[in-house]
Amino acid sequence: MEPREPVQQDRLLEHEYDGIREYDNPMPRWWLLTFVVTIVFSIIYTLNVGPIGNGKGRIADYEASMQAFAAAHPAPTGKISGEALLALAKRPETRALGEKTFKGTCAPCHRPDGGGLIGPNLTDDYWLHGGSITDVYTTVTSGVLEKGMPAWGKMLKPAELEAVVAYVWTLKGTNPPNPKAPQGVQIAP
Repeated sequence: MEPREPVQQDRLLEHEYDGIREYDNPMPRWWLLTFVVTIVFSIIYTLNVGPIGNGKGRIADYEASMQAFAAAHPAPTGKISGEALLALAKRPETRALGEKTFKGTCAPCHRPDGGGLIGPNLTDDYWLHGGSITDVYTTVTSGVLEKGMPAWGKMLKPAELEAVVAYVWTLKGTNPPNPKAPQGVQIAP
């Protein structure tokens, strides 16, 4: 038997540029296979080809998540009466939920005691957007975008929204220390 020549991986190519000669070093097969697999995966991911693995696909998962969120956070209808809100303001558990929600969302602008910081004082008889409990509900639900108050009706659950309004109503006449100066129109208590 004749001795075989060793396989030479690095072969010098025939061409030369500016005195530089190039070796023919092929890519490793594992690298090429990884490259092909990523291309195939990206096509499948982009086309959202149904139930590969677990689930129905990323778009179906997203839509299911959006429906679950909408079910957990229904938009407020705004069809709650003033009497119902006043009744909620008398319930201790509603006031406790309202206080917790108020301190988490409203306190940065109205202070934890409602005395007003960036937003107006909620403890006096002066109101910018109406002083009835239904006016307060409308203001909290719709927000006052030009003044920087977001529409909390889109972010809070209806029970939290009603509880916050009930809690704000209980703040009237509490006289916190160093309140913000009155703003708006005085409404008779």
